[in-house]
Amino acid sequence: MDQSPPDPRRKVAVVLFNLGAPDQPSAVGPFLLNLFADPAILRVPWFVRWFLARLIARARRQPATENYALLNGSSPLVNLTRDQAVALQTNLPELHVRCFVAMRYWHPFSDAAVRAVRAWQPDDVVLLPLYPQYSTTTTGSSLSAWRAAAAAAGLIAATRAICCYPTDRGYVASMASLLRTTYAQARASISAGTGLRVLFSAHGLPESIIRAGDPYQWQVEQTVAAVLAAWQEPDIDWVICYQSRATPQRWIEPSTIAEIERASRDGVGIVLVPVAFVSEHSETLVELDVEYRHLAERLGIAGYFRVPAANAMPAFIVALAGLVRRALGAGVGIGGFAGDASCGRVCAVGGSGGTGPLLGACPVRGDHGPRVGD
Repeated sequence: MDQSPPDPRRKVAVVLFNLGAPDQPSAVGPFLLNLFADPAILRVPWFVRWFLARLIARARRQPATENYALLNGSSPLVNLTRDQAVALQTNLPELHVRCFVAMRYWHPFSDAAVRAVRAWQPDDVVLLPLYPQYSTTTTGSSLSAWRAAAAAAGLIAATRAICCYPTDRGYVASMASLLRTTYAQARASISAGTGLRVLFSAHGLPESIIRAGDPYQWQVEQTVAAVLAAWQEPDIDWVICYQSRATPQRWIEPSTIAEIERASRDGVGIVLVPVAFVSEHSETLVELDVEYRHLAERLGIAGYFRVPAANAMPAFIVALAGLVRRALGAGVGIGGFAGDASCGRVCAVGGSGGTGPLLGACPVRGDHGPRVGD
């Protein structure tokens, strides 16, 4: 019989949100269907959405399966997220923390994470998206799914959700460190007379979503400005671009492919930064490391270098721990990393999921990170 005394520390469940990924080749089709059936992704009436989701998933299944075959049939995303969860637990010793993983489009889903959290009976729940920049298509969709699952399971706990942390000092410092190292390696690898251009590549979005008020593109720009300020490297040639176009709509520009082509015309090498991704997955390991690298080689790019994702990098995990502490010090509800300071852009956390919006400010300035102007 266990005679150990009860743990006096505050019992906190931290839920890490991420996209999710197929765990075997047979999961590729269902994963894609879940993705495109999300009303936050395809913003059309439900009866049209299901038809289009099936159509798009069917069209993309074969190329996606071929991409995952390059990763031995599955993505490392879930395992890397679990590594981040384990590392985060050890970085909050003053709390009795257990981290849970809730993926949006493949296992483990939010309903499984909710059941696990409810069984553990925490004092507090902190919802921590592994999307530094807020979008209704990522954080908003994940929060909607969590809220529906929590209501269905009867989970009752003081819950705080972190909406975004695009210029959090710790997150920015970890990105600047990774960029600094890769840039130095690139500079040492190519001739002194050859220029280097930094491509900050983020996942793209349809222009219509940005026009509807989604703050994602603006927050990506704020992240890049903060990273450049932290890096303090003079005379850097850089550009923000967007990858992973998935539908026929007009998407935000410039595309990463277009910027690789421009770099070829300009005779410069490339240092590519996956600015909105904190874990390696198919869009870094295949799209950037295989497809875009082959394009660069075919175009005769002087050098192609890719900054790694943070994964469980100690500095990044310390930054996440700081986000959790600040969330626990704030009131119950949704907020950003910087307390009450607001960027003036309101995040409709409910997205278009039909459960009603949960509104909260997206604080991306304030005392906890560099001040970056509009």
